Amino acid sequence: MTDRIISCSDALAEALAEEMARDETIFIIGEDLTAHDGIFGQFKGLHAGFPGRVIDTPISETCIVGAGVGAALTGMRPLVDLHFADFFTTAMDEIANQTAKIRYMFGGQAKIPVVIWAPDGGGLSAAAHHSQSLENWFIHTPGLKVVVPSEPADVKGLIKAALRDDDPVIFFQHKKLFAQTGPVPEEEYLIPLGKGDIKRQGTDITMITYSRMTYFCLEAAEQLGKEGIDAEIIDLRTLKPFDFNLIATSIQKTFHALVVHEACLTGGFGAEIAARIGEELFDYLDAPAMRIGAKDVPIPFSPVLENYVLPQVEDIVEGAKRVLNR
Repeated sequence: MTDRIISCSDALAEALAEEMARDETIFIIGEDLTAHDGIFGQFKGLHAGFPGRVIDTPISETCIVGAGVGAALTGMRPLVDLHFADFFTTAMDEIANQTAKIRYMFGGQAKIPVVIWAPDGGGLSAAAHHSQSLENWFIHTPGLKVVVPSEPADVKGLIKAALRDDDPVIFFQHKKLFAQTGPVPEEEYLIPLGKGDIKRQGTDITMITYSRMTYFCLEAAEQLGKEGIDAEIIDLRTLKPFDFNLIATSIQKTFHALVVHEACLTGGFGAEIAARIGEELFDYLDAPAMRIGAKDVPIPFSPVLENYVLPQVEDIVEGAKRVLNR
């Protein structure tokens, strides 16, 4: 396949343009979409290219998600833009009690092909109301799929798969990664939901991660390599369903596991992964699986304090050494 180097933002806009051209039932709904092409430029060219299918709304997440769910029930395939992941909180009834449950409660007679998309994560000094990583709320809710890509090629392949899925998908895209560039195939492709990817081969320890922490783990692996430690890095890409088989294959080779995420440590998805590893891969472990996550406090505005609260490369390096008893 032929690759070119583009950003995550451009990869998303390109994927949406291709899908909207392919399927007339796809539309985008949310706040401030037409004036600025999305606050991160992620909807560039779509308003002009698809008149009437990029819809500005009042500032009401309850209304936006409710309209998206209603449209999905009538056969449309909306992408609902929630502006910031923190704003999921004002639409939780529509997401957790309606979107996630409708297909089950109607015995499979209704499909809910809606993608609820939002930028998440910290690192921009956006303070406590605009910096959270909330993925585990939705992983814990039966009926939802959860996607968290890191690189541009994955953004494109996964958003295409999400838009074609007949179940509701929560799609998080880290705010610090919109400008991240990488190779993206020009040809048509999809990445199946639930399929992880090995971003770096290694033999000594398996780092299991996703979203922005993928890049932190890659940097940590380079530092560890200078000390003779060879880390394998798995980017899960999808958290529900997640690729446990890929994790198992890797741990059966490395015998050590470190789970890294930006969300708060307590109750984070790392706990679920570590539990599954302990339950199903205990005989392959030379040490307990460990977790790296954010401290259990609201995200500060101060850059210095924010860096202190969020996991950093040095935390991952130290965590890997602890697992390996180095």
